[in-house]
Amino acid sequence: MYKEVLQSITGIAIYPLISFVIFFLFFVALLGYVLVVNRQHISAMSMLPLLDNEHPAAEKSDFSC
Repeated sequence: MYKEVLQSITGIAIYPLISFVIFFLFFVALLGYVLVVNRQHISAMSMLPLLDNEHPAAEKSDFSC
């Protein structure tokens, strides 16, 4: 049943192509970002969860009740 319904829609063949192009461009952009990003920035971001209130901005966002 679904096959007949989908085949009756004109221009439906373009949607899988558009989905693939969006998927492909996203991962190409992500790969480009990974290759271009500064390694020191990545290292600094990876250490953030391990910091122990060294920054005053972290103390301002205390959500204790």
